[in-house]
Amino acid sequence: MWFTSSWLIVLCLLQLAACATDFYKLLGLDKSASERDIKRAYRVMSKKFHPDKNPGNEESKQKFVEVAEAYEALSDAESRKIYDQYGHEGLKQRQKGGGGQRHDPFDMFSRFFGGNGHFGHQQGERRGPDMEVRVGVPLRDFYNGHSTDFQLEKQQICDECDGSGSADGQVDTCQHCGGHGIVIKKHQLAPGIFQQVQAQCDKCGGQGKTIKHKCPLCSGSRVVRKVNTFSLVIERGIPKGHRIKYENDADESPDYVAGDLLVTLTEKEPSLTEDNEGQLDGTFFRRKGDDLYWREVLSLREAWMGGWTRNLTHLDGHIVELSRKRGETIQPSQIQRVVGEGMPKWHEDGDSVYHIAEFGDLVVEYTVVLPDQMEKPMEKDFWALWEKWRKKNGVDLHKDSGRPDKPVMPKSKDEL
Repeated sequence: MWFTSSWLIVLCLLQLAACATDFYKLLGLDKSASERDIKRAYRVMSKKFHPDKNPGNEESKQKFVEVAEAYEALSDAESRKIYDQYGHEGLKQRQKGGGGQRHDPFDMFSRFFGGNGHFGHQQGERRGPDMEVRVGVPLRDFYNGHSTDFQLEKQQICDECDGSGSADGQVDTCQHCGGHGIVIKKHQLAPGIFQQVQAQCDKCGGQGKTIKHKCPLCSGSRVVRKVNTFSLVIERGIPKGHRIKYENDADESPDYVAGDLLVTLTEKEPSLTEDNEGQLDGTFFRRKGDDLYWREVLSLREAWMGGWTRNLTHLDGHIVELSRKRGETIQPSQIQRVVGEGMPKWHEDGDSVYHIAEFGDLVVEYTVVLPDQMEKPMEKDFWALWEKWRKKNGVDLHKDSGRPDKPVMPKSKDEL
């Protein structure tokens, strides 16, 4: 009985150990990751799962806490060594012995991004400017929906010095301005008359602090320019000109909370070589709201006599058939509306309330191309045929218009 109970306890402990999340996997790293890799992974994932960005999402909230725990364990050399050797149980024993203390995940977040650990614009909190960029999207991606990435160079806090600007972490108060960043200067306006003005401190550049050993990566500026990759989700039917907000992803600085990155979706001009690998006619549709427009060219015979079929390849590869039976005519610039073959109708909350995808229409304009030359026998045959039917039951447009047969000269006027 005692033997069975012991095995049950061991099995429970093994199950708990198996359920514990691996801190390295949680941050998308392996055990050879450097301190800089760990910082970078925390910076990205803490922003991704922050509760302010995922309101009401308990799973994201839990992930945010777990990411903070992982960073707390792996960023400290001693706790990382214990974790590598003994895992989660080793960290628990360290905490019980007073060798470790858990920190508030929001406090940890504020160390990286400033403010109070939250994304909101708190009172008295300095906020950086927003950034606006335009991303060109092919029409087929507006139609089908698409997930892609785009790259943007922006300012970010230096990973090497963690935004201090110092190679050794030592930052001193500027002796020239006393840490205020400004100095009082006197200007003589006239003999015995002086004016006092505030000016930025030349010694520290207005920072109020000086650095003896500057960071080799940022040269003491605390920030660097770097290309960042952002994920972009294009929803089906989303309107061109729509703006997508990436909260707090604008230029970073240790002196303020980053503003928002605003991405405006524009429609990319179609290209024969780049954007039409599948030979889709739909690549060259024109969009207006929820409708698509297409110009179809017909010969004189097709427009006059009918008896033709056209198969258009739509933006997702399905076929839209245009046709006329023999004897059905098409007038130049005639419009045909093909219901339900336009753009998917986009709603802020997804599909319609009935969860059925709705579509606009495809508007087809017909252009008739007349022959610019004919062989003499063909011209004679056509002329004879048309003269025959014109004399029989044709319409004389000139006669019916009521216009004069000959030019009418204006009456002469006497000179004054």
